[in-house]
Amino acid sequence: MQMNFRVTEGEAKLIRKKMSEVGIRSPGAYLRKMALDGYCIRLEIKELKEVRFLLRNAANNLNQYAKQANTTGAIYKNDIDDLKRRLDEIWELMKEMLNKLSKIQ
Repeated sequence: MQMNFRVTEGEAKLIRKKMSEVGIRSPGAYLRKMALDGYCIRLEIKELKEVRFLLRNAANNLNQYAKQANTTGAIYKNDIDDLKRRLDEIWELMKEMLNKLSKIQ
């Protein structure tokens, strides 16, 4: 169902400003969220960027280990230990993020 309504220039400017503050580009998505929930929040969790970086790094390493195993038929214990350490670090960051998210009201 489509809904249309009019706003003044000042209201439109304020809506665009608030959309920018929460990082939403689509007016429809912003207005729908505000109409249904009454609020929008922007989460800037530095750990999320770090997790993304670490996941990419771990995935690249895993691909290199797989390539090495396919080429030589062997993989080194140090490589596996390194990958396990990186994954443990990622899990710790994930726990921190989930803890922060659980406190949002």
